[in-house]
Amino acid sequence: MSKVWFITGAGSGIGTGTVKAALHSGDRVVATGRNLDKVRNALRDVASENLAFVQLDISDEVQAKTAVDEAVKRFGRIDVLVNNAGYSLLGNFEEMTTTDIERQFATNFYGVVYVMHAVLPVMRQQRSGHIINISSVAGVVGLKHCAAYGATKFAVEGLSLSIATEVEQFGIKITVIEPGFFRTDLLDARNITWASNVIEDYAALGNVQEIWSPYHGTQQGDPAKLGDALVKIAGMENPPKLFVAGSDALAAITPAVEERLQATRANEELSKSTDGSF
Repeated sequence: MSKVWFITGAGSGIGTGTVKAALHSGDRVVATGRNLDKVRNALRDVASENLAFVQLDISDEVQAKTAVDEAVKRFGRIDVLVNNAGYSLLGNFEEMTTTDIERQFATNFYGVVYVMHAVLPVMRQQRSGHIINISSVAGVVGLKHCAAYGATKFAVEGLSLSIATEVEQFGIKITVIEPGFFRTDLLDARNITWASNVIEDYAALGNVQEIWSPYHGTQQGDPAKLGDALVKIAGMENPPKLFVAGSDALAAITPAVEERLQATRANEELSKSTDGSF
């Protein structure tokens, strides 16, 4: 049976790649975005009665509920939710304003919260569904200049893994995707915010914008291939709770996880010594 997908941030990168992959597999898709003209333009080569466009600014809780209601009205159900929309705030932590950090969480974290809150009742009533939350290698490994962005992705991972234990009884599965560098608009000048305060002590480390900007458009990851992988994952009877996407992500995450395991084992006795006496 064909699935109904609800995809946020469908106007570029991983969102667009996933829309096309799902349609190619014969599924139906609700493609959402804050700027619907951008979404339609990104999918201008796709003409399908199985595709619906819905306005959605994920940082607006009311709009998230309205968009989900529209999707259900159009296709009757939602089988796969892909929380992909987001943007990046980059710079040294001290140079970020708290307002900028709060805005980063409003989109990257609370946007996921709002859409999941809207979709879970639908999936719970169906007694089935699959939520795919797009995290990042920065949601596993601490990366320089990514304190705020990484914090939102770490938060999404904790949220996802916790909720997964609550909703599995209803036949709902949750997968966290940890991509490396993919050719998305994440580093596009229109979608990125740079830390605005300048602290001279950090100048010796180089200009953050000059360090990161050259990566835009040169990332090795192919969003279309990741879209194909997400369709395969959505088709699994027992999908993974975590999926590392890209050889660069594997190269970064594997040693970080191993280092954590080594630190845990090395301090095992000290950890046990903190147990209370009964």
